[in-house]
Amino acid sequence: MKKTIKLALLPGDGIGPEVMTAALTVLKAVERAYGLSVTVTEGLVGGIAIDTHGTALPKETLSLCETSDAILFGSVGGPKWESLPPEKQPERGALLPLRKHFDLYANLRPAFVYPALIEASPLKNNRLVGGLNILIVRELTSGIYFGKPKGREGSGPSERGFDTMAYSRSEIERIARFAFKTAQNRKKRLVSVDKANVLATMMFWREVVTAIAKEFPDVTLSHLYVDNAAMQLINAPQDFDVILAPNMFGDILSDEAAMITGSIGMLASASLSASGFGLYEPIGGSAPDIAGTNKANPIAQILSLAMLLEHSFALNECATAIHNAIARVLADNYRTRDLVHDDNTREAQQFNILSTQEMGAAIAEKIT
Repeated sequence: MKKTIKLALLPGDGIGPEVMTAALTVLKAVERAYGLSVTVTEGLVGGIAIDTHGTALPKETLSLCETSDAILFGSVGGPKWESLPPEKQPERGALLPLRKHFDLYANLRPAFVYPALIEASPLKNNRLVGGLNILIVRELTSGIYFGKPKGREGSGPSERGFDTMAYSRSEIERIARFAFKTAQNRKKRLVSVDKANVLATMMFWREVVTAIAKEFPDVTLSHLYVDNAAMQLINAPQDFDVILAPNMFGDILSDEAAMITGSIGMLASASLSASGFGLYEPIGGSAPDIAGTNKANPIAQILSLAMLLEHSFALNECATAIHNAIARVLADNYRTRDLVHDDNTREAQQFNILSTQEMGAAIAEKIT
C-alpha cells in the first residue's frame, strides 16, 4: 500500500476550482484518518491556461503531470473561449492531448444510486428495484474523436464538415480485454455497444470483441446497438453491469447513466493507461452558469478522488471510507441544490441544502 502520493491538481475552469477545493477538504480528512502523505501541486489547464500562457496545456503543466503519480482534474471550457479555433479550445486543447500523451485508453465511468437518492432519480422507483450499479468502460484514445481526416471544406451549399471513425484491431482488443477482466471481478456480465448494422467500423468492433470473448469463458457477452442501449438504460437499468463502448457512444451513454443516478454531479471517472497511471475527473463539465456561486455539487469530484485512491494506489479502504461518508451525509438528508428537483414540494423541504464547500466539509467530517 503506497502511503506517499505526489498528486498533480488541475482545477481548470468554471466550477472546477470550487469542487476541487471541496475534494481537497475530504482528502485532508483521509490523510489524517489513514496516515497518508500527499503532496499536491497545482497546475493551470484549459481556459485559464489560455488566458495566462496562450495554450490550454502549457509545457509546465504537462511536465508537472509527467512527474506526478496521478492527476486529479476538474473541468475546462466555457463561453469565453468558444470563439477560438476548435483545436485551440480548452476541451480539445487540453483533455484530448493529455489522454493521447499518457495513452489513457481505458475510461471507467461508474453509475450507482445511493439509497438516499432513489427519489432524486428521474426514473420511477420500480425501474430501480434492486438498486443500480453500472460500470461503463469507454475506449478513450481512438474512434471518431481522434480519427483523421477531420475538418471542413468548400463553400456555399456544397460546404461540408467531416470526421473519421476508425479503430485498429489492437485498439479494440486491449479495451475489450480490459472490460472482460473488469467484468470478471463483478457479475461476469458484459454488454458491448456498437452500431454494427450500419457502420463498417462497428461491424469490425463487434467481430473483434466476439473473438476476445473466447479468452474469458466465465463472462457472458451480449451485444446492443447504441440506440437500443440508450433505450434499455431507461427501461431496465438494473439489467446492466459492465458496458463496453467505443469513444463517442461511451461519452453519450455515461451522461445518460449519470442522470439516472439523480444528477450529472454524481458521476466520477477514471482514465487509465496500461501502466496504471491515471487521470481522474467528474464528467459534468465546467457549468459556467453556476460558476462562482458555491452551488455546484462536489460529490463527483470527491468520488473521482476515491477512484484515484483505489485504482492508482490500491488504497481501497480509503476509497470505501469516502463512499461511506457520502452515503451517510445523504442519508442525513443533506443535499446540494441539483439533487432537489422541486424546491417547493413538501418532500423537498425536509432536506438541508448545502453549498459546495459545506457539502465537502460534511463529507470530511463523516470520515474523521
